[in-house]
Amino acid sequence: MAKNFVRAIFPGSFDPVTNGHLDVIHRAVPLFDELVVAVVHNSHKNQLFSPKERVDMIAELIADTPNVSVESFDGLTVEYAKKRQANVILRGLRSLTDVQYEFQLAMTNRAVASIETVFIMTSERYGFTSSTLIREIASLGGDLSNLIPQNVQAQLRGRFGD
Repeated sequence: MAKNFVRAIFPGSFDPVTNGHLDVIHRAVPLFDELVVAVVHNSHKNQLFSPKERVDMIAELIADTPNVSVESFDGLTVEYAKKRQANVILRGLRSLTDVQYEFQLAMTNRAVASIETVFIMTSERYGFTSSTLIREIASLGGDLSNLIPQNVQAQLRGRFGD
């Protein structure tokens, strides 16, 4: 029996990308034939980095990772998934707090677009991190060297003037 090609999208704001995001990406690679990191542009959120800046940061980090690409999109995730002919939406879970929201989102996506969601728990080392928390620590000049990649830390320093 031939194996079906499985393309997954990993949508998120990634503002900025964290080691937790990268952990999920690297652990997802063997599960799918192709993984697209999908940077959402949300005009309703006050985002620190432009979609292009976020795509560029992630592209640098995944450059040597086979079958992984990064691009940005506008609009509904399920519409983007359909456009990219994705079979799966990948979501990272950090804590029990994430589970209720993500479960509701996954059920809705299945109901409206017949697309499955696969969850990967982030490493316990990163379970407490979020892009919002990273931005707050960066704005106050805190040390983020254990939570984000060096290229992202340099971008944050540039943004906050450190």
